[in-house]
Amino acid sequence: MRKNIVAGNWKMNKNLQEGVAFAKDLETALAGKTLKCEVVIGTPFVHLASVASATKLAVAAQNCADKASGAYTGEVSAAMVASTGAKYVILGHSERRTYYGETDAILKEKVLLALANGLSPIFCIGETKDEREKNAHFDVVKRQTVEALFNLSSEDFSKIVIAYEPVWAIGTGLTATSEQAQEMHAFIRQTIADKFGKEVADNTSILYGGSANGGNAKELFACPDIDGGLIGGASLDVEKFIPVIEGF
Repeated sequence: MRKNIVAGNWKMNKNLQEGVAFAKDLETALAGKTLKCEVVIGTPFVHLASVASATKLAVAAQNCADKASGAYTGEVSAAMVASTGAKYVILGHSERRTYYGETDAILKEKVLLALANGLSPIFCIGETKDEREKNAHFDVVKRQTVEALFNLSSEDFSKIVIAYEPVWAIGTGLTATSEQAQEMHAFIRQTIADKFGKEVADNTSILYGGSANGGNAKELFACPDIDGGLIGGASLDVEKFIPVIEGF
């Protein structure tokens, strides 16, 4: 069976001390609760080792380099991420694609390096408002999936978590309706099935991201093809993050 996952993406927020304190507070708040999902916290690079040591919760990096090592000042390799104790790495977020020019070809290399170092990529895909209005959203999402992931073997693809994030709903307060989200998640799962077979598709966790919060998580997570969320703003406050986790 595929795994339910609620992953927080802190983006460029919280200093080291705040991040460690938050992780401890979240773990304390979850103690004694019967969780129906894996909880992941996606921290900035400088937090990774400290947060991974401070909590038993799974930790994700928000990015990694597309090179294994070498003279790439300021970059952080997948091997470095793995050495901190992180389990996941978020790749292909729309902010990385838009602000830093990450292409499908670059992301393809990042995915390979992440997998080679034992990390599970949380791979982000999604369309802009303009692409949806032009009815190109299915084509965009399929291209992003195919170009970066369909070179993988079935075994390696089974280590991927997909995060569908409509770009028009990230940080805008807008959210795809549960019907829109389910429609796209089902499309993504069918696209995976067409390449890797139904068993692999049925076991792939597909998360929704895009202004998901405690108010809409339950409805979204009840959809048959939505297996959790990649949560931005609501993951920065324990009291706001807990209701999302309890959406299952």
